[in-house]
Amino acid sequence: MDYDFSGFYALYAPGAAPGDMYKFRIEQADGRIVDKADPYGVQMELRPKTASIINRLDGFNFTDDAWMHKRDIGYNIPVNIYELHCGSWRQKPHDPNQKEDFGWLNYRELAKQLVPYLKENHFTHVELLPLSEHPFDGSWGYQVSGFYAVTSRYGTPQDFMAFVDACHANGIGVILDFVPVHFVTDEFSLIRFDGTPLYEYEEQDIAYSQWGSCNFDYYKPTVRSFLISAACFWLEHYHVDGLRMDAISNVLYWQGDMSRGINIGGVQFLKELNYQIKQRFPNVMLIAEDSTNFLKVTAPVHYDGLGFDYKWDMGWMNDTLDFFRMPPAQRCSRYHQLSFSMMYFSSELYLLPFSHDEVVHGKATIMQKMWGNYQVKFPQCRALYAYMFTHPGKKLNFMGNEIGHFREWDEKVEVDWFLQKYPLHDSFHQYFRRLCQLYQTMPALYMNEYDPTAFSWLEVDAPEACVYAYRRSANGQTVITVLNLSDRSYAPFYVGVDAPCAMREVLNSDAFCWSGEGMVNEGVITTEKKAHKGRSYRFAVKLAPFSASILEVIPPKQSQVKTKK
Repeated sequence: MDYDFSGFYALYAPGAAPGDMYKFRIEQADGRIVDKADPYGVQMELRPKTASIINRLDGFNFTDDAWMHKRDIGYNIPVNIYELHCGSWRQKPHDPNQKEDFGWLNYRELAKQLVPYLKENHFTHVELLPLSEHPFDGSWGYQVSGFYAVTSRYGTPQDFMAFVDACHANGIGVILDFVPVHFVTDEFSLIRFDGTPLYEYEEQDIAYSQWGSCNFDYYKPTVRSFLISAACFWLEHYHVDGLRMDAISNVLYWQGDMSRGINIGGVQFLKELNYQIKQRFPNVMLIAEDSTNFLKVTAPVHYDGLGFDYKWDMGWMNDTLDFFRMPPAQRCSRYHQLSFSMMYFSSELYLLPFSHDEVVHGKATIMQKMWGNYQVKFPQCRALYAYMFTHPGKKLNFMGNEIGHFREWDEKVEVDWFLQKYPLHDSFHQYFRRLCQLYQTMPALYMNEYDPTAFSWLEVDAPEACVYAYRRSANGQTVITVLNLSDRSYAPFYVGVDAPCAMREVLNSDAFCWSGEGMVNEGVITTEKKAHKGRSYRFAVKLAPFSASILEVIPPKQSQVKTKK
């Protein structure tokens, strides 16, 4: 290859054709000869092979112009994300004894099965665990070897284009996990590419991450350019609608450790990355998985923010799941743990995640986390999801959550779809689907989420009862949610409001159709003019143990409210 003294090597191979495989044979600085995959290669061999494959990325014509023009960051539309691992959502019949038979669906096959499922279950987006090429299945794609190459496990680049196009044709957005933090240590990849630390840090104490991978050196302009170009590549060539960026705390802080201080180079990289993306693709979502309290993650770069559109609310997730693990007797003393999220909610633009990270490594699945025996877990999980879908913030659930999965996720095994044969799981799935439908069709649950005036607590001082009530309002609609997270029933339970109103129950998690006991609120509920906890009016509802009641306030002209004396 010819070197042009500006850092670029070039070779013209007139006989090269699409489908041909190639590697770079490099004589490194120490004299060793190694074969490397092309860092910018757009297709690679299926592991354990490592050659790059020539692909012009032609041969597929997108039909999604209308979608691309109307797609939206989502601040005032419903965003209900289904997080998915392509290799283990569903699988083809296969022989597990055959070493290379994994039952993987091709991207096109996956689209045919997944898109109808997403629509039936009222999901608005699918978020795919990383599809950049990676050598180890057990990394789930988070330890990348080919940052520009879509993994060959499930097909070709053109197959993935067809997947995205099918999603767009059916109104489904596609979000991709992007890993700008680290890369694999396999010799064929980026590590010591020319015999020196070209992409990684030279200093050994920061060169390697806690996962044993190599950290990117954000102080090198070539590294920043490599990663920014990779992010834009997926958005341009595959029409991806958003990037969820993994392990951002490891970019912000040295080794992800706040006590070691802020990595200024990492912070500047994130600002540059997000700024450049927004300049070219203003309507794509940029989502940060960040568990720290770093400020202004979702503020625009021109306001000295990092420039993300959303941040995962890890605090909400941890507090909520921890609360639902507790025996009912302990919940009274930890009552405000569940309301704490609204103390800081206005500080960022949050997304509520029950992701893959919460259903592996001995953590138990969402359903399994619920306190109590098999029968008692289901009403609690129904109440949990009513809380999630009525709490401000966009939503994300990992595959299997919607059917009450009990087995922890294993990337080698498909979701336990047989669970739907069992009545409790089937009714839970129907309940989850109904919640998603309500979320998608009720503006009060998705508009003005980040406006503090659109939310208010109606009851957040009932620790002995372990009952909460809150109001969401937007676009002329008001929704009131009442949660009973105790093991006791209340009939009646009073909730105070500031003005007379009438309401109807649009969902009760204890209804017979969801395998509940049928303690629901029928007909029109009206207020009475009787002061209650500092408010001038009150209304009464029946609350079953571990239940949620979602009420829609009837507009005055329809209700002709008559307040009880």
